[in-house]
Amino acid sequence: MTDSAAPVVLIVEDEPDVAETYNLWLADDYEVRIAADGDEGLDKLDEEVDVVLLDRMMPGLSGDEVLERIRERELGCRVAMVTAVEPDFDILEMGFDAYLSKPIRSGELLETVEKLLERSTYDRLLQKYYALVEKQATLETAKSGAELAESDEYAQLQNRIADLQEELSRTMGGVKDDDDFVAAIQHIGGSEDT
Repeated sequence: MTDSAAPVVLIVEDEPDVAETYNLWLADDYEVRIAADGDEGLDKLDEEVDVVLLDRMMPGLSGDEVLERIRERELGCRVAMVTAVEPDFDILEMGFDAYLSKPIRSGELLETVEKLLERSTYDRLLQKYYALVEKQATLETAKSGAELAESDEYAQLQNRIADLQEELSRTMGGVKDDDDFVAAIQHIGGSEDT
């Protein structure tokens, strides 16, 4: 374990050597929890967990069943299936965020965890951004231009939207203008759907 501010990764893996290998790869940068089966994984899962690395084939609860229960709890964690099971069309109905086929290398695992954490950051910022844009649109529909121009609250709202847009642009690696910003947001939305 690193420090209390480090993102939390839960490894749910029934092969102890494999779980310990993942732990060694991740422990420098993340707080790592290890569960030997699906039931223990669900016991160790709480709102502090950011990423779950989930084996599909385990005794007792399968990874697929654990994944369903994780989604039923509506926790904000990201889930990567890490498995020897070759993906088939059944994955279309599954609510995971990434799929890694064993054997995997340390770089692949670390990159996947990092991408899932970045995606969570996008989601939080996007939710705030869209909530504020919705408020802006509501006010612009209900109030006259003069009323909006005189409102300190509306000016603060516009500043908050601009700040969030800038933060999203930085998170996405730099966006030049509004058209680029909209395209980047649409790209993220598209990548979420695939």
